Amino acid sequence: MTRWSPTRAILTIALSLAAWLIVAVACTLVGSSGVIGWPTEQFIAIARRERVLLASLVGAALASAGVVYQAILRNPLADPYLLGASTGASLSAYLWQCSFTTTLLASATAQVLSQQTAAFVGACVSVAIVLVLASSRGRLEPITLLLVGVIVNAVNASVFLLVNSLSREMPGSGGPLAFLVGGINPNLTPQQFRAAAALVAAALVAMLYLSGQLNVAALGESESQSLGVHIQRLRWVALIIGSLVTAAAVSVSGPIGFIGLVCPHLGRLIVGGDTRRLLPVATAIGAALLCLADAATRLLAAQPSVGTALPVGVLTSMLGGPFFLLLLWRNRRRINLGGG
Repeated sequence: MTRWSPTRAILTIALSLAAWLIVAVACTLVGSSGVIGWPTEQFIAIARRERVLLASLVGAALASAGVVYQAILRNPLADPYLLGASTGASLSAYLWQCSFTTTLLASATAQVLSQQTAAFVGACVSVAIVLVLASSRGRLEPITLLLVGVIVNAVNASVFLLVNSLSREMPGSGGPLAFLVGGINPNLTPQQFRAAAALVAAALVAMLYLSGQLNVAALGESESQSLGVHIQRLRWVALIIGSLVTAAAVSVSGPIGFIGLVCPHLGRLIVGGDTRRLLPVATAIGAALLCLADAATRLLAAQPSVGTALPVGVLTSMLGGPFFLLLLWRNRRRINLGGG
């Protein structure tokens, strides 16, 4: 493990922020605003900027959660979407917005805070179910973990469709597809954005604080214990923080898939597997990648042959699905070669 210093940490974070800023500025010049009724160029520029900021926030949150999940579970295929955290948070956020819950709330601020609290609870419950069902004698089986995660995702999606069919309602501007697939909602209130940003910022600080221990956890349980790291406690703390940051993102965007899977691997190609360097780099990649994906959907919407804005979750799933299959094939091949 390489020696770490505050100077190197500050330099890594500064370079990551600079790379994201370049991409973000470029994305503000691309495509339409996604908001109807804003005719002037000034308003269009403001709408683009808001979309870029929201995409950056969501992408950074999901990518950082992916780094934590992969490190603490020692599984390169783990991410918030595959572990059911994203769909659990989205289902809970949707249930909280239904009429039978919103009538119990008296103020808009209470609605925002309650929605994100519900999303956090849903993410934690889904992850807990996956971990309990995928563990055997205190050990997590990687393939079983993925299978259980897929099943939990399917159950969450089925419950969502059932409730939506019975209630015949969908609050907000994204429609049912945005809660099922995920998209960048251009009509968030300032309170919603600030609440999500505060949660993500707090979680990122906690992740950076734990990054050294996450490096030790990657060595294995016995090695971690010998170095003074309580692996079980660290695992639950890391999973709770990952679920918190996932819930903050999903509560304003829906379950955008595969950002948390792809970005940590891209970060490892740049800076290696040291979590202290990987976390800021992967977070910046997530923010930039979702900005680019959202800009691509806006460009497609401007084409006469398309004529409609696709949820950005559709695009990330189309790109991330083959990436996941490639990772699964490589890991299975490595296991087979090791076993032989």
